[in-house]
Amino acid sequence: MNDDFPLGLLFGLLLLLICLSAFFSSSETGMMSLNRYRLSHRANSGESRAQRVTRLLSRPDRLIGVILIGNNFVNNLAASIATIIAIHFFGDVTGPAVATTLLTIAILIFSEVTPKTYAAVKPERIAYPASLVLEPLLKLLYPLVWLVNAISNGLLRLLGVKSIEGDGDNLTRDELRTVVHEAGPLVPSRHQAMLLSILDLENVTVNDIMVPRHEVSGIDLDDDLDDILTQIRTSQHTRMPIFKGDINNIIGMLHLRNAARFLSRSEVTKAAIVQEAREPYFIPESTPLHTQLLNFQKQKRRIGIVVDEYGDVEGLVTLEDILEEIVGEFTTDVASQNQDIHLQEDGSHIIDGTANIRDINKSLGWQLPTDGPKTLNGLILEHLESFPDGPVCLEIRPVRMEILEVRDNLITAARCWQAVRRTTTSS
Repeated sequence: MNDDFPLGLLFGLLLLLICLSAFFSSSETGMMSLNRYRLSHRANSGESRAQRVTRLLSRPDRLIGVILIGNNFVNNLAASIATIIAIHFFGDVTGPAVATTLLTIAILIFSEVTPKTYAAVKPERIAYPASLVLEPLLKLLYPLVWLVNAISNGLLRLLGVKSIEGDGDNLTRDELRTVVHEAGPLVPSRHQAMLLSILDLENVTVNDIMVPRHEVSGIDLDDDLDDILTQIRTSQHTRMPIFKGDINNIIGMLHLRNAARFLSRSEVTKAAIVQEAREPYFIPESTPLHTQLLNFQKQKRRIGIVVDEYGDVEGLVTLEDILEEIVGEFTTDVASQNQDIHLQEDGSHIIDGTANIRDINKSLGWQLPTDGPKTLNGLILEHLESFPDGPVCLEIRPVRMEILEVRDNLITAARCWQAVRRTTTSS
């Protein structure tokens, strides 16, 4: 047999088979290690290499089938040739054992560990060139691949696997949030914060960000006309609700841009003011922000009146408020001149009882609960379950609070600081 197949030819063929084994092994790892989202982007951009790889990965059972058929074929053929060579040098008894040992080591190092590790680290360098060979090879071996897949897929169905299509790349919201976090320098931190804020819009409702009822600046038609005109001329807001007697009786929303139409007249009446107002737009307090953002767009509105389940006015919310939840503060809010949070020399903060809990968390990086009361006053009262008669200290997640002032059944000020957790070790 050695006369028909010279040893030099057998060694050359054995080396070629080891290289082919390395090709199939690295192709499998490279294909499965590709970043599917980068691949999808390139395929959608018209890159032919990415489109070819995408076609192969659309049926992973066929791709793995053709790779394993090729890999097993070359490995078995390499084992046969190695045995022939070993028998020539070591005889019929020792030769097969030597061939098995040496070939196992060679394949393990040169055809498995090394190429697969490289493919895992540099999948695109392996997968794209390999697809040039695997796609035509799949067509050539399709009958055999189909037969192997038919048997293996039947076994998979017995194990409960219903589909073998390559469609498992959809991300949940939490998984997408993790992707954004792990983008690192590829996505600037500012952009990451905006993307995460968009994902969180569904978990925030309009009553979390609204201007509360007692802070709403509106026009009361029961007031004297001169006072109303003075209020309009000096207002720092662009839109103001118009009501009669009580804010629950809102009859319109006045854009101060339209105020010039009646302010320029020699005689102004309350009816003229109402005539320039637009009908109010009411919003249920439990509306998620992402829904309200779309509603503002559909209704061509920029401001809405938030009402509770009984129809009573709770406050108002603007398009700007929702956008600031995404991009952060981008305008100068007049109300921000009266800060609710006051830093003290000892590191504590004196916070107004009407301060919004979400604003406190954002400003100070705390984790006070936001799934209940919306203000610090409400949070403390919920925790105490009664109105305090005087100064009281308490701790909520680990923020310590000292009530400083209570007025008219309202906690108007509290000193707050974050508790320091000390861990002790026992010897």
